[in-house]
Amino acid sequence: MGRGRVQLKRIENKINRQVTFSKRRSGLLKKAHEISVLCDAEVALIVFSTKGKLFEYSTDSGMDKILERYERYSYAEREFVGTDSELQENWSLEYAKLKAKIEILQKNQRHYNGEDLENMSLKELQNLEQQLDSALKQIRARK
Repeated sequence: MGRGRVQLKRIENKINRQVTFSKRRSGLLKKAHEISVLCDAEVALIVFSTKGKLFEYSTDSGMDKILERYERYSYAEREFVGTDSELQENWSLEYAKLKAKIEILQKNQRHYNGEDLENMSLKELQNLEQQLDSALKQIRARK
């Protein structure tokens, strides 16, 4: 029968804390080795004790190569995220511009069809009349 779950909180007794650190560190290093062997994964593990002593484990490719790869990946990920938000902002602006253009074109279409004329000013009506006259002249010129 196994032990019950250990409550996760700082161990106050310094000696017990050091013993637990040593046991768990060796277990963690063992697990890192197991996952690298069983799954052919590249693993890098870095652990510092409370006194600042370094414990590390890495697969055959080496800690330097794994950390370099991590830095490249991490940097590329940050660049992608930044670019993604910029792209989102650009697309939002483009969407707003196109939506405004569509609304203007639909409004002009309604005016050309003789709809929604009551809300237009005298100058807008005169401009519409000129546009319609010009279009009518072009149509007659084609015939």
